[in-house]
Amino acid sequence: MSEKWTERDIPDQKGRVAVVTGANTGLGFETARALAEHGATVVLAVRDVEKGKKAAARISGDLTVQALDLTSLESIRDAAAELHTRHASIDLLINNAGVMYPPKQTTRDGFELQFGTNHLGHFAFTGLLLDLLLPVPGSRVVTVSSLAHRLGGAAIHFDDLQWDRSYDRAAAYGQSKLANLLFAYELQRRLAPQGTTISVAAHPGLANTELLRNAPAAFRLIGPIVAPLISQDAAMGALPTVRAATDPAVLGGQYYGPDGRGERRGDPHLVASSPQAQNGTIQQRLWTVSEDLTGVKFPETQPELMEQIK
Repeated sequence: MSEKWTERDIPDQKGRVAVVTGANTGLGFETARALAEHGATVVLAVRDVEKGKKAAARISGDLTVQALDLTSLESIRDAAAELHTRHASIDLLINNAGVMYPPKQTTRDGFELQFGTNHLGHFAFTGLLLDLLLPVPGSRVVTVSSLAHRLGGAAIHFDDLQWDRSYDRAAAYGQSKLANLLFAYELQRRLAPQGTTISVAAHPGLANTELLRNAPAAFRLIGPIVAPLISQDAAMGALPTVRAATDPAVLGGQYYGPDGRGERRGDPHLVASSPQAQNGTIQQRLWTVSEDLTGVKFPETQPELMEQIK
């Protein structure tokens, strides 16, 4: 492999099935494209099916589109059920979709939109698909986090997870991306004993994508001028995710991001997360709360399924 990891280093993905959430645009699109161009069968799991079809038409390879609205537990369950009918197994699940800095809104199930979409939606989707990954040696769950998990206001507010008392859109985003990392680490801890599937995390640095559409007006005004100086395009931003999904040297529980200054841009590289993200007590507490809120129990906690896999 070259010293700097690029798309040329992606191993042959022929025969592998990858599900990528939010794959119709930005980081998700570039992740799906890279995987498909290297032979994977890629499922674009998207809220807007028509946009998903247009995105698929721009990619060369074996692609299908799956309706998935991460703001609805009903849609998540329906999507997981459909994928069970279409695929006997899944090799890669890329939890990429997300919302950033919206005005105060809730999901269809009453969760704060960023926490509900970015974390709880992916928690439920992963739990409902995990039985398709567990029997597959080398299968991976890759969850996309953010530099925002380190922001001063980033914490898991267990006393007000849904921001009912007050709402800070940046702090709520930080909570959701910290939750992504806590989930990825706790999932790896639970998967480690069975040894076939690993959980990995990644972040894109500062990537110039549509995710910034809800940013403050002042930032949107200067963004086109400043963005090229401090950020990178979506293809580069997706590389940490793609490396986490495909590099044979990747280990469960690792975290990938850009290698440049402040991890804002650069080539995909192994990076460290905040001490809070590595707190096992918080990881386990969030897991229990997430199970209660979504009603989803993960199959690796069921002894009978583990016996079947063994």
